[in-house]
Amino acid sequence: MDTIASAMLAPPAELRHRRVRLELGPGAAAHACGHVRAAISAWSVPVNPAVAILLTSDLVINAVTNGAGETITLGIRWSAGQFRVEVHDASVTGDSWETADADADADRGLQLATAMAADCGPYRTPAGRAVYYVLTLEQRTAATTGAAPGDV
Repeated sequence: MDTIASAMLAPPAELRHRRVRLELGPGAAAHACGHVRAAISAWSVPVNPAVAILLTSDLVINAVTNGAGETITLGIRWSAGQFRVEVHDASVTGDSWETADADADADRGLQLATAMAADCGPYRTPAGRAVYYVLTLEQRTAATTGAAPGDV
């Protein structure tokens, strides 16, 4: 009986995801952050919500400032101890991270994500490009103990 009860309390192993299309404009970052906050709460994701919201805001502002098209797509995923947020836009050419002028545009706004996330970066999609960050449980433990991720 105890084995069944413990198994029922274990966190779900399935993939949880959400995709939302947002209109570009001054409210895009706030709407995206609201979706990230809601996902963290609904899925009981053990990451620092303030960090997730800061990084999401940074990626969305970058897409609003440098992206193309009238909308962006926000992707949120929680699986296997990783919380991943992606921002997709319709940029098809001229990305600073594909040119020699990458430093001039601060690597598409990824300086915060580079410093605070376990992984981050841009990649090409059939419809344009995406920029993402990943937060992990290891980072949460390091933040509360004062150790750097990877320290033993």
